[in-house]
Amino acid sequence: MPFDPGRPYNDLPPLPPAREVETRAVLKACIEARAAIAELRQAGALIPNQGVLINSIPLLEAQASSEIENIVTTADRMFFFDGSTEEQADAATREALRYRAALWDGFHSLQRRPLSTATAVQVCRAIKGIGLDIRRTPGTQLVNDRTGKTIYTPPEGEALLRDKLADWERYLHDDGDTDPLVRMAVMHYQFEAIHPFADGNGRTGRVLNLLYLVERGLLDIPVLYLSRYIAKHKADYYRLLLGVTTHEKWEEWVLYMLAAVTDTARWTTRKIAAIRTLIDATAERMRAEAPQVYSRELVELVFVRPYARIAHVVDAGIAKRQTASVYLKELCTVGLLQERKAGREKLFINPAFMDLLHSE
Repeated sequence: MPFDPGRPYNDLPPLPPAREVETRAVLKACIEARAAIAELRQAGALIPNQGVLINSIPLLEAQASSEIENIVTTADRMFFFDGSTEEQADAATREALRYRAALWDGFHSLQRRPLSTATAVQVCRAIKGIGLDIRRTPGTQLVNDRTGKTIYTPPEGEALLRDKLADWERYLHDDGDTDPLVRMAVMHYQFEAIHPFADGNGRTGRVLNLLYLVERGLLDIPVLYLSRYIAKHKADYYRLLLGVTTHEKWEEWVLYMLAAVTDTARWTTRKIAAIRTLIDATAERMRAEAPQVYSRELVELVFVRPYARIAHVVDAGIAKRQTASVYLKELCTVGLLQERKAGREKLFINPAFMDLLHSE
């Protein structure tokens, strides 16, 4: 039967795709993407304190992935509210911060179990902040935001959805020789087509992409800023997903995802190199201009926590509260940090690092 966007797509084909996905063009793009992601992995390993990357790149990923779903906040607001004041943030910022938490919850879960439907449920619950599960009720439809027209109706029925997720899960761990990057593109389409949750499917699927790359050993930690590319090419993202559904245009979709990997891996590698340079320059300035407070631990802290609080210095074991306040104020005096009042609390912002995170 011809595809009908208004009818539940219960005939979504199982994996692997019937049509060849590793075409010559795809294999050529794979070589480039694999090289880019290998370079990223190497660059990430050169940062002495992995907390710098863990707290920054995934936060940018969370912001961009949320923005794709029209949940708009800024990196500044996310750093501002990260940690002790999250409950005071606006709804969009809280939801984006939950995305980052979901990414790390999923990452740590890989140590206990392989990527699975259970991982997807865990991630989506963390993103949405509620105890949801696989859809049980009908009526879910994807509509065009501009026209209100239905463009896709995912499969319906909990038993059917769980069967399709079981097939998706088998494909993840199939011992076939399909390149993991191609498999990631295929699994992402399938997950979005199954659309197993009432909400949060897009963000959950994008978290699963990064977790899959970690599970397959292509990344050590999930610091590929993949949503940056998708946010910049959002119309193509949705058009190509639908193209697979309506006309089995697998090659175009896989090439899009490989381009996303290549582009964002190179961008993230350059960003990490710039972060390393800035950390070293900050250490030199601190040593020269504030030698009485200098320590490598303090240098790294203001990058792990670019919106630093006195409690962060105390919790890191660098100094007790009164001394920690003196240290941070001294860094403001020499121009490395900027002090800002937030209610009864004081924040000490690393402006150079924030500028670097914002820059292209």
